[in-house]
Amino acid sequence: MRMRVASYNIHRGIGRDGRYEPGRILRVLQEMEADIVALQEVDLLGPGRDQILPWLAERTKMTPVAGPVRSRAEGHYGNALLTRFPVEQVRKCDLSIGRHEPRGALDVDMNWHGRSIHVINTHLGLWPRERPLQAKKLLALLAVDRRELTILMGDLNEWHVWGKSLRVLRGVFGRPPAPTTFPAGWPILSLDRIWVAPSQALVAIHAHRSAQSLTASDHLPVRADILLHKKRRIV
Repeated sequence: MRMRVASYNIHRGIGRDGRYEPGRILRVLQEMEADIVALQEVDLLGPGRDQILPWLAERTKMTPVAGPVRSRAEGHYGNALLTRFPVEQVRKCDLSIGRHEPRGALDVDMNWHGRSIHVINTHLGLWPRERPLQAKKLLALLAVDRRELTILMGDLNEWHVWGKSLRVLRGVFGRPPAPTTFPAGWPILSLDRIWVAPSQALVAIHAHRSAQSLTASDHLPVRADILLHKKRRIV
């Protein structure tokens, strides 16, 4: 059985030209045809009081899961998931460190054709010393020995190839390919990542580059194809 997943920092729906235009985000999602999409920098109430998450969900015919990490007068802000699969349980983890910008992880169990899959969407901090601490908190969420498939996606904000946060996560996921995604117009940094356990389930991973994705956000999305073999029946 095969699925496609994607991670996309949508920059609150504001493109590289400074315009708020969620239609471009929608068109990028439609191009990728992913079954699960992890979104970061989502305004759950955006300019003009628009709610971009349910708007995207309705047009993609996917189930939305909100993971706000910051509340303010004009609405909530944070991470979100869109999925084509039944959602069984949702947990939210606070990854905030000290007085730095609030950060979090959206931790979701889903059912994929009778299989238990665990999906985590996160957006780590900008301060180098906070990311390893956040990565260690993420490890506490992982249950790779109790799930048939675990997927960790998000904007890790780690631009150093040997960054401590990456070393922490490689102990579980190995070293999957990391295409460059930032800045969208001329990507040189691998900020956006998809990690899969078991590692052999990861078939391919690419940055999604198109006319729409070059302008819709300051990040390119990253997408991955995943394959799990069917369970054998015992007669």
